[in-house]
Amino acid sequence: MDKQLSATLVIAFLVLALALLALGWRARKRRQSALAAPQQPPADLGERLGSFPGYYVSTTLTGDRLNRVAVRGLGFRAKTDVQVSRAGVVIPIAGQLDTFIPAGDITAVERATWTIDRVVEPDGLTMIRWGLAESSVESYFRVNDPEGFIAALATLSPLRPEPTERDSK
Repeated sequence: MDKQLSATLVIAFLVLALALLALGWRARKRRQSALAAPQQPPADLGERLGSFPGYYVSTTLTGDRLNRVAVRGLGFRAKTDVQVSRAGVVIPIAGQLDTFIPAGDITAVERATWTIDRVVEPDGLTMIRWGLAESSVESYFRVNDPEGFIAALATLSPLRPEPTERDSK
């Protein structure tokens, strides 16, 4: 086999792989079309409780860490500087509209070790469980100051962060 044929086969394989990835993502978005788009932040967020640089890792359906949510602003891992205020949590991601989690929609804050496409040291992720319209979802973050992040989140909700047994499964 000559070099030109080999190069053509490799390029054809890569194009096919990218096409299949795009079709899979499109199918995921279609399956999740009933999920509402997240809110945008209100003009008045109230008292700012902290800013936490790090990474937005993913949002998944509650209890299914391998089922990534593909709605606007939540589909891809990215650097972020999560803002916590009295009104809720703002997730600013470059190239996306800011995502807002109202304080009243937060139902749990926990430490986690893994989610889709990310495994870290024990308790290396912070998970926020929240209501996205009629659905319950979990958003995962890897911030530089997880203790400060959890403390700021704890002031928004009477629920306190608790260790989870799920991480050992």
